Amino acid sequence: MKKRAFALLLALLIPAGLASYGAAEAQGERAPKVAPKVPMTAAQVLRRLPHDPHAYTEGLFIHGGQLFESTGMEGRSSLRRVDLNSGRVLEKTDLPRPLFGEGIAPWRDQILMLTWRDGLGFRFTRAGFRPIGRFTYLGEGWGMTARPDGAELIMSDGSNTLRFIDPATFRTRRMLSVTADGIGVDMLNELEWVNGEILANVWMTSRIARIDPATGRVKGWIDLAALAREAGATGPDQVANGIAWDAVGKHLYVTGKEWPVMFEIAPPAAAPPAH
Repeated sequence: MKKRAFALLLALLIPAGLASYGAAEAQGERAPKVAPKVPMTAAQVLRRLPHDPHAYTEGLFIHGGQLFESTGMEGRSSLRRVDLNSGRVLEKTDLPRPLFGEGIAPWRDQILMLTWRDGLGFRFTRAGFRPIGRFTYLGEGWGMTARPDGAELIMSDGSNTLRFIDPATFRTRRMLSVTADGIGVDMLNELEWVNGEILANVWMTSRIARIDPATGRVKGWIDLAALAREAGATGPDQVANGIAWDAVGKHLYVTGKEWPVMFEIAPPAAAPPAH
Protein backbone atom coordinates (compact mmCIF):
# COMPACT_ATOMS: atom_id res chain seq x y z
CA MET A 1 0.00 0.00 0.00
CA LYS A 2 1.11 3.57 -0.55
CA LYS A 3 4.39 4.39 1.16
CA ARG A 4 3.93 1.64 3.78
CA ALA A 5 7.38 0.20 3.10
CA PHE A 6 8.85 3.67 3.63
CA ALA A 7 7.05 3.98 6.96
CA LEU A 8 8.47 0.64 8.11
CA LEU A 9 11.94 1.74 7.05
CA LEU A 10 11.58 4.94 9.07
CA ALA A 11 10.58 2.94 12.12
CA LEU A 12 13.85 1.00 11.84
CA LEU A 13 16.04 4.03 11.17
CA ILE A 14 14.80 6.47 13.82
CA PRO A 15 16.93 6.07 16.95
CA ALA A 16 15.10 5.71 20.26
CA GLY A 17 14.72 8.99 22.11
CA LEU A 18 14.89 11.19 19.03
CA ALA A 19 12.06 13.01 17.31
CA SER A 20 11.75 15.64 14.62
CA TYR A 21 8.90 16.97 12.57
CA GLY A 22 7.38 14.77 9.89
CA ALA A 23 9.73 11.83 9.39
CA ALA A 24 10.38 11.27 13.07
CA GLU A 25 6.64 11.16 13.72
CA ALA A 26 6.06 8.33 11.27
CA GLN A 27 4.63 6.20 14.05
CA GLY A 28 2.10 8.89 15.08
CA GLU A 29 1.33 9.07 18.79
CA ARG A 30 3.71 6.19 19.48
CA ALA A 31 6.72 8.30 18.45
CA PRO A 32 9.00 9.83 21.10
CA LYS A 33 7.89 13.39 21.80
CA VAL A 34 9.76 16.65 22.06
CA ALA A 35 7.66 19.61 23.16
CA PRO A 36 7.37 21.88 20.09
CA LYS A 37 7.91 25.62 20.27
CA VAL A 38 5.38 26.17 17.50
CA PRO A 39 1.95 26.29 19.17
CA MET A 40 -0.27 23.22 18.91
CA THR A 41 -4.07 23.51 19.01
CA ALA A 42 -6.49 20.61 19.18
CA ALA A 43 -9.09 20.66 16.40
CA GLN A 44 -12.49 21.85 17.60
CA VAL A 45 -15.21 19.73 15.97
CA LEU A 46 -18.31 21.64 14.88
CA ARG A 47 -20.10 18.98 12.84
CA ARG A 48 -19.75 15.37 11.72
CA LEU A 49 -20.70 14.23 8.23
CA PRO A 50 -20.64 10.84 6.47
CA HIS A 51 -17.63 9.92 4.35
CA ASP A 52 -17.06 6.90 2.12
CA PRO A 53 -15.04 4.44 4.28
CA HIS A 54 -13.56 2.92 1.12
CA ALA A 55 -12.20 6.24 -0.17
CA TYR A 56 -8.40 6.35 0.16
CA THR A 57 -8.48 10.13 0.26
CA GLU A 58 -5.65 12.01 -1.43
CA GLY A 59 -7.14 15.37 -2.39
CA LEU A 60 -10.13 17.41 -1.27
CA PHE A 61 -11.47 20.85 -2.11
CA ILE A 62 -14.69 22.85 -2.34
CA HIS A 63 -15.41 24.99 -5.38
CA GLY A 64 -18.67 26.73 -6.16
CA GLY A 65 -20.28 25.05 -3.17
CA GLN A 66 -19.42 21.57 -4.47
CA LEU A 67 -17.08 19.06 -2.85
CA PHE A 68 -14.46 17.32 -5.00
CA GLU A 69 -12.29 14.42 -3.85
CA SER A 70 -9.51 12.30 -5.32
CA THR A 71 -8.64 8.82 -4.14
CA GLY A 72 -5.53 6.67 -4.45
CA MET A 73 -4.42 3.04 -4.63
CA GLU A 74 -3.93 1.10 -7.86
CA GLY A 75 -7.28 0.04 -9.21
CA ARG A 76 -9.14 2.34 -6.79
CA SER A 77 -7.92 5.76 -7.90
CA SER A 78 -10.64 8.18 -8.90
CA LEU A 79 -11.81 11.76 -9.17
CA ARG A 80 -15.19 12.37 -7.53
CA ARG A 81 -17.86 14.96 -6.95
CA VAL A 82 -19.43 14.21 -3.57
CA ASP A 83 -22.54 15.37 -1.76
CA LEU A 84 -21.12 17.00 1.35
CA ASN A 85 -24.05 16.29 3.66
CA SER A 86 -24.62 12.63 2.78
CA GLY A 87 -21.18 11.55 1.55
CA ARG A 88 -22.84 10.11 -1.56
CA VAL A 89 -20.70 10.05 -4.71
CA LEU A 90 -22.54 12.06 -7.35
CA GLU A 91 -20.03 11.75 -10.18
CA LYS A 92 -16.85 9.74 -10.64
CA THR A 93 -14.14 8.96 -13.14
CA ASP A 94 -11.55 6.24 -12.54
CA LEU A 95 -7.85 6.19 -13.36
CA PRO A 96 -6.63 3.02 -15.08
CA ARG A 97 -4.12 0.68 -13.49
CA PRO A 98 -1.32 1.06 -12.58
CA LEU A 99 -1.86 4.78 -11.95
CA PHE A 100 -2.09 5.89 -8.32
CA GLY A 101 -4.18 9.04 -7.93
CA GLU A 102 -2.97 11.89 -5.75
CA GLY A 103 -3.79 15.55 -5.08
CA ILE A 104 -6.20 17.73 -7.02
CA ALA A 105 -6.72 21.47 -7.46
CA PRO A 106 -9.12 23.69 -9.41
CA TRP A 107 -8.03 26.12 -12.09
CA ARG A 108 -10.54 28.07 -14.15
CA ASP A 109 -13.01 25.46 -15.43
CA GLN A 110 -10.54 22.61 -14.96
CA ILE A 111 -9.46 20.17 -12.27
CA LEU A 112 -5.81 19.15 -12.31
CA MET A 113 -4.89 15.79 -10.79
CA LEU A 114 -1.50 14.35 -9.82
CA THR A 115 -0.32 10.75 -9.76
CA TRP A 116 2.14 9.36 -7.25
CA ARG A 117 5.24 8.02 -9.01
CA ASP A 118 4.47 8.29 -12.71
CA GLY A 119 5.38 11.97 -13.15
CA LEU A 120 2.10 12.36 -14.98
CA GLY A 121 -0.87 14.59 -14.29
CA PHE A 122 -4.27 15.00 -15.88
CA ARG A 123 -6.60 17.86 -16.71
CA PHE A 124 -10.35 17.30 -16.50
CA THR A 125 -13.27 19.62 -17.09
CA ARG A 126 -14.83 20.50 -13.75
CA ALA A 127 -18.25 19.83 -15.22
CA GLY A 128 -18.48 16.24 -16.36
CA PHE A 129 -14.83 15.23 -15.68
CA ARG A 130 -14.02 15.12 -19.39
CA PRO A 131 -10.26 14.53 -19.94
CA ILE A 132 -8.77 17.48 -21.83
CA GLY A 133 -5.02 17.23 -21.35
CA ARG A 134 -1.97 15.91 -19.57
CA PHE A 135 1.16 17.39 -18.01
CA THR A 136 4.40 16.05 -16.59
CA TYR A 137 6.64 16.85 -13.63
CA LEU A 138 9.80 15.54 -12.00
CA GLY A 139 9.66 13.42 -8.87
CA GLU A 140 6.60 12.27 -6.99
CA GLY A 141 3.21 13.94 -6.81
CA TRP A 142 1.50 14.12 -3.40
CA GLY A 143 -0.77 17.07 -2.58
CA MET A 144 -1.93 20.17 -4.44
CA THR A 145 -3.91 23.34 -3.88
CA ALA A 146 -4.59 26.61 -5.67
CA ARG A 147 -4.23 30.22 -4.65
CA PRO A 148 -7.67 31.87 -4.44
CA ASP A 149 -6.83 34.18 -7.37
CA GLY A 150 -5.89 31.21 -9.55
CA ALA A 151 -2.46 32.65 -10.27
CA GLU A 152 -0.52 29.66 -8.96
CA LEU A 153 -0.86 26.07 -7.88
CA ILE A 154 1.11 24.74 -4.92
CA MET A 155 2.31 21.14 -4.98
CA SER A 156 3.91 18.81 -2.44
CA ASP A 157 6.12 15.85 -3.27
CA GLY A 158 6.69 14.16 0.10
CA SER A 159 9.67 16.33 1.04
CA ASN A 160 9.78 19.57 3.02
CA THR A 161 9.67 21.58 -0.22
CA LEU A 162 6.61 23.09 -1.85
CA ARG A 163 6.57 23.94 -5.54
CA PHE A 164 4.74 27.02 -6.80
CA ILE A 165 3.55 26.23 -10.30
CA ASP A 166 2.19 28.00 -13.37
CA PRO A 167 -1.21 26.30 -13.81
CA ALA A 168 -1.25 26.81 -17.58
CA THR A 169 2.11 25.11 -18.27
CA PHE A 170 2.72 23.27 -14.99
CA ARG A 171 6.23 24.70 -14.89
CA THR A 172 7.70 25.33 -11.46
CA ARG A 173 8.16 29.03 -10.79
CA ARG A 174 9.78 28.79 -7.36
CA MET A 175 10.41 26.42 -4.47
CA LEU A 176 9.72 26.97 -0.77
CA SER A 177 11.32 25.03 2.09
CA VAL A 178 8.99 24.45 5.05
CA THR A 179 10.46 24.55 8.54
CA ALA A 180 9.25 24.50 12.14
CA ASP A 181 11.64 25.71 14.84
CA GLY A 182 14.39 25.58 12.22
CA ILE A 183 13.73 21.91 11.36
CA GLY A 184 12.54 20.85 7.92
CA VAL A 185 9.01 19.45 7.93
CA ASP A 186 9.20 16.38 5.71
CA MET A 187 6.36 14.39 4.15
CA LEU A 188 4.06 17.30 3.42
CA ASN A 189 0.98 15.81 1.81
CA GLU A 190 -2.53 17.15 1.10
CA LEU A 191 -2.62 20.96 0.88
CA GLU A 192 -5.28 23.67 1.17
CA TRP A 193 -5.05 27.48 0.99
CA VAL A 194 -6.99 28.91 3.94
CA ASN A 195 -7.10 32.59 4.88
CA GLY A 196 -3.65 33.39 3.54
CA GLU A 197 -2.01 30.25 4.94
CA ILE A 198 -1.20 26.89 3.40
CA LEU A 199 -2.56 24.06 5.52
CA ALA A 200 -0.74 20.77 5.02
CA ASN A 201 -1.32 17.28 6.32
CA VAL A 202 1.97 15.72 7.43
CA TRP A 203 1.86 12.12 6.29
CA MET A 204 1.76 9.44 8.96
CA THR A 205 0.96 11.98 11.67
CA SER A 206 -2.21 13.55 13.02
CA ARG A 207 -0.86 17.05 12.49
CA ILE A 208 -1.81 19.79 10.08
CA ALA A 209 0.89 22.41 9.56
CA ARG A 210 -0.13 26.05 9.15
CA ILE A 211 2.46 27.39 6.73
CA ASP A 212 3.34 31.00 5.93
CA PRO A 213 3.50 31.00 2.10
CA ALA A 214 6.02 33.84 2.11
CA THR A 215 8.60 32.34 4.48
CA GLY A 216 7.78 28.64 4.66
CA ARG A 217 7.70 28.77 8.45
CA VAL A 218 5.06 26.80 10.32
CA LYS A 219 2.97 29.26 12.35
CA GLY A 220 1.04 26.62 14.26
CA TRP A 221 -0.09 23.01 14.34
CA ILE A 222 -3.65 21.65 14.32
CA ASP A 223 -3.89 18.36 16.20
CA LEU A 224 -6.33 15.82 14.72
CA ALA A 225 -5.40 12.91 17.02
CA ALA A 226 -8.77 12.84 18.78
CA LEU A 227 -10.56 12.87 15.42
CA ALA A 228 -8.50 9.93 14.16
CA ARG A 229 -9.43 7.96 17.27
CA GLU A 230 -13.11 8.80 16.88
CA ALA A 231 -13.00 7.75 13.22
CA GLY A 232 -11.61 4.37 14.27
CA ALA A 233 -8.50 4.88 12.15
CA THR A 234 -6.48 1.91 13.37
CA GLY A 235 -4.85 0.71 10.14
CA PRO A 236 -1.27 1.78 9.40
CA ASP A 237 -2.37 3.73 6.31
CA GLN A 238 -5.61 5.20 7.68
CA VAL A 239 -4.01 8.53 8.50
CA ALA A 240 -5.48 12.00 8.46
CA ASN A 241 -5.49 13.31 4.88
CA GLY A 242 -7.90 15.68 3.23
CA ILE A 243 -8.56 19.39 3.90
CA ALA A 244 -11.32 21.39 2.21
CA TRP A 245 -12.08 25.06 2.75
CA ASP A 246 -15.41 26.66 1.88
CA ALA A 247 -14.20 30.21 1.37
CA VAL A 248 -17.74 31.56 0.98
CA GLY A 249 -19.31 29.99 4.06
CA LYS A 250 -15.99 29.95 6.01
CA HIS A 251 -16.31 26.24 6.77
CA LEU A 252 -13.25 24.00 7.18
CA TYR A 253 -13.52 20.23 6.66
CA VAL A 254 -11.02 17.44 7.33
CA THR A 255 -11.02 13.69 6.92
CA GLY A 256 -8.62 10.79 6.45
CA LYS A 257 -7.86 7.77 4.33
CA GLU A 258 -10.78 5.32 4.63
CA TRP A 259 -12.37 7.32 7.44
CA PRO A 260 -16.15 6.85 7.70
CA VAL A 261 -16.60 10.43 8.83
CA MET A 262 -15.70 13.92 7.69
CA PHE A 263 -15.36 16.59 10.36
CA GLU A 264 -16.13 20.26 10.13
CA ILE A 265 -13.67 21.98 12.45
CA ALA A 266 -13.26 25.56 13.60
CA PRO A 267 -10.92 27.50 11.31
CA PRO A 268 -7.61 28.32 12.97
CA ALA A 269 -7.30 31.61 14.79
CA ALA A 270 -4.63 34.03 13.65
CA ALA A 271 -1.22 32.95 14.90
CA PRO A 272 1.64 35.25 15.89
CA PRO A 273 4.45 35.53 13.32
CA ALA A 274 6.75 32.46 13.32
CA HIS A 275 10.27 33.05 14.57
